[in-house]
Amino acid sequence: MRSKRAVVLLSGGLDSSTTLAEAIHEGYESYALTVRYGQRHEHEIDAARAIAGKLGVRDHIVAEIDLKQFGGSALTSDDIDVPKERWPEDLATGIPVTYVPARNTVLLSVALAWAEVLGSSDLFIGVNAVDYSGYPDCRPEFIEAFENLANLATKAGVEGASRFQVHTPLLTLSKADIIRRGLELGVDYSLTSTCYDPTEGEACGQCDACQLRLKGFEQAGVQDPIRYRNA
Repeated sequence: MRSKRAVVLLSGGLDSSTTLAEAIHEGYESYALTVRYGQRHEHEIDAARAIAGKLGVRDHIVAEIDLKQFGGSALTSDDIDVPKERWPEDLATGIPVTYVPARNTVLLSVALAWAEVLGSSDLFIGVNAVDYSGYPDCRPEFIEAFENLANLATKAGVEGASRFQVHTPLLTLSKADIIRRGLELGVDYSLTSTCYDPTEGEACGQCDACQLRLKGFEQAGVQDPIRYRNA
């Protein structure tokens, strides 16, 4: 009997690494997909490779899709600064300049294409609606809409061979709960990269992603194993 297969989006960060561990724990033969989309640093790509190797995926593809040519985000444009040391109340309001236009729509579409080739109907993504920094493509409404699209826009969906499902195991968890769950599943967080503006593999400690991560480890009562310039 063939194992059930899943395509898991793996950025190399804390959330996606925990999501991959969850998919494996649930018995899926996991195919990790990392996208080099024009982000300003390569460290998270290296982290994704390390995590995929550590957790033991069936296959790992690093796809090339250059969103940098469009710009419009502090993560892809050299002329937009990554915001630092924002107040906690600011993190919970508005859409920050680190939002990459349509990124999760693009990434899920690529994952969907690979899943259809693999004969898989399961996609995993580490979106979170609690500590999500205001990104519109991390909300449950978006996930539901994409799932409907997947079943309308594919040969497998139209012919009824399978019904695609987008799994979001972290959707309603706090960052602290995600960390606790990841540790239960054996995730080595020292291999992960979360920072929006790392230098030589060292996290800045001041961007939104670092602040949410540090807060999560503090609330989980666990020491964060990565290095920070400022924390």
